[in-house]
Amino acid sequence: MNRGMTLSEKILAVKAGRTHVEPDDFLLVEVDLALANDITAPMAIEKFMEAGGTRVHDPDQIALVPDHFVPNKDIKSAEQVQILRKFVKSQGIRKFFEVGRAGIEHVMLPEEGIVKSGDLVVGADSHTCTYGALGAFATGVGSTDIAGVFLTGKAWLRVPKSISVRITGSFLPYVSGKDLILKLISILGTGGGNYKALEFSGPGIENISMEGRMTIANMAVESGAKVGLFPVDEVTVAYEKDRNIEAAGIGPDREASFCRTVELSLDELKPQVAYPHSPANGRDIDEAEKERIAVHQAVIGSCTNGRIEDLRAAADVLQGRKVHPEVRCLIIPGSQRVYAQALKEGLLETFIASECAVSTPTCGPCLGGHMGILGEGEIAVSTTNRNFVGRMGHKGSKVFLASPAVAAASAVAGRIIHPEHV
Repeated sequence: MNRGMTLSEKILAVKAGRTHVEPDDFLLVEVDLALANDITAPMAIEKFMEAGGTRVHDPDQIALVPDHFVPNKDIKSAEQVQILRKFVKSQGIRKFFEVGRAGIEHVMLPEEGIVKSGDLVVGADSHTCTYGALGAFATGVGSTDIAGVFLTGKAWLRVPKSISVRITGSFLPYVSGKDLILKLISILGTGGGNYKALEFSGPGIENISMEGRMTIANMAVESGAKVGLFPVDEVTVAYEKDRNIEAAGIGPDREASFCRTVELSLDELKPQVAYPHSPANGRDIDEAEKERIAVHQAVIGSCTNGRIEDLRAAADVLQGRKVHPEVRCLIIPGSQRVYAQALKEGLLETFIASECAVSTPTCGPCLGGHMGILGEGEIAVSTTNRNFVGRMGHKGSKVFLASPAVAAASAVAGRIIHPEHV
């Protein structure tokens, strides 16, 4: 008798045309969406052509989003996007999103309803796992794998073991999904989730918004996880209904088997700060506050925290206050829709009055690309997802990861601080 399956196993079974799968099974699966960006798509296109490809298997299966070095910062980055433009035109690919019409891929694709619950999504970007918030099996792969999907519409995947993350309680003021995932990564470590699925459950998840879920799923990969999955529940149904999507009726079996269980209480969770140079170096903000860590730059945005809920949290802290004279505060909406909504709600006015710099949607400073590079010895507090050595600029710089509320408060105080104390 077959054992019960987890949510990730059930999705993979459907996409492989099987009734049952087990961890470590190798599957050839039907892909719903393959995506790449201005860094990874040119490599996938090159491999596609090297393999003899002339026409992609299904142009509607592909999404290409230039977002990392856009608006183009130099000739090389401009040429990268030219490769994408030529390819989409020759192949009839319609899901191509130019500057001014889209934004950061992992913010824009869900809000446009291009990814949805029950989908199997592969992307040549490690934070493709964001879409697990919707109950999709979404994972990062290499550009060669994407070339394979261009050719065949399919991909090879190994079924991951699953870790159950059971959540109870409700967030305290100024605590959010970013704090939850930083706490979880500090427990698991950067390798504790290696090639595993993190599956979130428990009564506490009903208190986490879809935007909070996307932040959590987005950083699942920082523990080494293949995916981070939330069940399809009322939050998912409401989100997809707004996009004229009928949510997939899929969930884990009650008898599903997990290799580990982690329990987290939102009632006890404090704002977190991940110290350099690892997302796993999360500590309660009380500790950082005592150290009086001065900052030179605050970054609020990215595929992790560039949604409207994030900008609202930052504006709430910044309202009526000025950024510290020795700090640069960068606000980067994650998409054109988020930018427009922030404008409509007066958030941009708040940011400008607080003397923040507001950017068009871009990945920019997150990967040390542009729009906020750090010099030697500089310290940033950032809502992005990684704080490796040299991640945001000079190897002698440092990045502390935090939520939008903490980043905004720290920008005002000139040091890392709890929003309640600014």
